[in-house]
Amino acid sequence: MANPASPMGARGARSANLPAALAVGLLLLAAMLAAAPALSGGPDRVAALGLLAALAVAAAIALPAMRRKVAAIEGDASPEALVRALAEPAALVAEDGAVEAANDAWRDTIGAHRRLQRGPLAAAPALLLAAARDRFAGETIDLGGAAQRVEAARLDSGRFLVRLTRATAPTPDAPTPQQPGAAEGPARLDAFAAASPFGAALVEGDDPFEGRILEVNGAWASIAGDAAGVGATLGPAIAEESRKEASARLAAGGVGPFEVTPAANPDRISHLYVTHLPDRCVAYLVDVTEQKQLQAQLVQANKMQAIGQLAGGVAHDFNNLLTAILLNISELETRHPLGDPSHEGLSRIRGIALRAANLVGQLLTFSRKVTVQREALDLGDMVNSVAYMLSRLLPETVRLDIDYGRNLPHVYADRQQLENAVMNLVVNARDALREKGGGAIRVRTARVSAKEAVALGHEGGPTGELALIEVTDDGPGIAPDALSKIFDPFFTTKAVGEGTGLGLATVYGVVKQSDGYISVSSKPGEGATFRIFLPVYDPPVLVEPAAPAQPKGRTAARDLSGVGRILFVEDEDEVRRIAAQLLRRRGYEVIEAADGEEALLLAEENAGELHLMISDVIMPGLDGPKLLKAARPFLGDIPVMFISGYAEAEFSKVLEGERGVSFLPKPLDIPALAERVKQLMQ
Repeated sequence: MANPASPMGARGARSANLPAALAVGLLLLAAMLAAAPALSGGPDRVAALGLLAALAVAAAIALPAMRRKVAAIEGDASPEALVRALAEPAALVAEDGAVEAANDAWRDTIGAHRRLQRGPLAAAPALLLAAARDRFAGETIDLGGAAQRVEAARLDSGRFLVRLTRATAPTPDAPTPQQPGAAEGPARLDAFAAASPFGAALVEGDDPFEGRILEVNGAWASIAGDAAGVGATLGPAIAEESRKEASARLAAGGVGPFEVTPAANPDRISHLYVTHLPDRCVAYLVDVTEQKQLQAQLVQANKMQAIGQLAGGVAHDFNNLLTAILLNISELETRHPLGDPSHEGLSRIRGIALRAANLVGQLLTFSRKVTVQREALDLGDMVNSVAYMLSRLLPETVRLDIDYGRNLPHVYADRQQLENAVMNLVVNARDALREKGGGAIRVRTARVSAKEAVALGHEGGPTGELALIEVTDDGPGIAPDALSKIFDPFFTTKAVGEGTGLGLATVYGVVKQSDGYISVSSKPGEGATFRIFLPVYDPPVLVEPAAPAQPKGRTAARDLSGVGRILFVEDEDEVRRIAAQLLRRRGYEVIEAADGEEALLLAEENAGELHLMISDVIMPGLDGPKLLKAARPFLGDIPVMFISGYAEAEFSKVLEGERGVSFLPKPLDIPALAERVKQLMQ
């Protein structure tokens, strides 16, 4: 039955009904004209009535015949009739896949399914979508072991005529004919790949490196280079080593990511992904240079943190041993004063121990566990104060140039440590210039913006203005394989016996402990440039006058004896024993405790009778700060002195609100310990 909504059925109905309506109208007109004389009662009344009756019978017979003719014409012109008239399997399908009409051949081949998605044509909705877009689509399917071609054509009514035809088998020597809608490779990139912010290219064949590039998107050239355009091949645009590795992984069945280096941008790193299509492949290139740099920075930061923790732990234990050595030397020196044959040997041992203590201090500086005394420093004044010492460190063949920038800022750092860092960089530059017989070293200070800092090598995401200290030399430069290791402890390119390898590690620790950043740039034969970036410090406008600085060292011998009861807490037995013994010789009463728990009990037993508590910071169980919190009710307001090889910053926040607390770093020297004890007892 014809679909009333079908334009074809509507046009057939209108064309068939027009003659029928005209015939009916003429019959009615003839009947009216014939009825007029009969109704007037003239002599021909009988003949007129007979004519009228004949016309009525003719109309009654003609009208149903015309209706049957219209119905026959309308039915024969409908799509349903065409489907039934086709010899091959055919069906009329709605947009939702419902089968509205089908011939006997269709039902014998496919089955009497009401929807196209069932049976052997389960994947046909994709075919309907293609036909809705392109008006015609077709594909070859396996139907009962035989190849069948399914074709869909969109009708004006919005429905689809779906037919099954026998697929034509290609001859062995002839190429397969490519028909519209056949299973062939795409001719263009899809909309997603074409608009992607990463590079995408449609490549002929299955090998992205050998096939001809058919199309690229807008981002492709910026990553792969202009040479890898349409008509070219991707292979020459990728560095050989990375291309070989990617090809091997691709041949093994991988699809990516393959890490490759574009030949046009050898400093960049990209990830290659490959998607395989029929007779085509799509290559995607994603620039991951920044991601790789961040990963390398994270790995380096984690490595330096781990080395710093190891160095700090080693330094802590080593400081305890050095403290025991120095305290025993102090005791022996009292027994063998100047003039004794053994005094000279003891002095040499003390010197060696102090050198070892200096190395431990460098380790602590690197691990950022050294006690710091920060202050507001004018950058120009700081560099100017070390300029004289720097000039004395350099031979006549090395020239030192200092460039003071304008409007130099203040920084908040430990003066001694920052001066040592600058001197260390200059000494390293001097040693590098020795290989070429001399040269020039340039020290530059400046105030830079965050954008300028990034351009100069700051990779830490700076914000605001920064202070810059730059040390440059025109020596042989640093080898590329050594650049990533120069800040590692004990790494050195110098000959055996010419350096400890802690110089740059110490500089790294000083900068990090000052909340700064250090970068290095160097190329073989072009010298090296080290840049230290420090946060700009704005000192308050109103500053209380500082107390007059105490002269360094003791200008005259002092009486270091005294009286009082001291609670000495130290978990290292040798350090506690020798320190307590030397303090007792100077008149003090010393109560020893091997850990925090024992010290807490002794503090409770001697409540109100103690005058000073000396405690290590890092101890098993109850550490120094926690001991002070727990024992404060028994100690009252007596002074407390902490001794440790760790930084004061490690526990300063824990002691907020505490008064009368001081710090003495290890390794301990008995004169320094006795002098500090006497000051606190007074």
